Amino acid sequence: MGLEEIVPTISLIAVLILVIPAFLKTNSKLKQFLRNLSIWAIIVLAVVIVSYLILK
Repeated sequence: MGLEEIVPTISLIAVLILVIPAFLKTNSKLKQFLRNLSIWAIIVLAVVIVSYLILK
């Protein structure tokens, strides 16, 4: 595992640490939390699929 894999991983973890507390605070109700989580899952899945097709 080279430096080109470690640096993006560390930056992704840092962004998650910064974003997750605010995300959980604004989504105090379970229904709203699950809705927002599913929207983000769809967005991430779409980005992964598109990037896989482009970089293939």
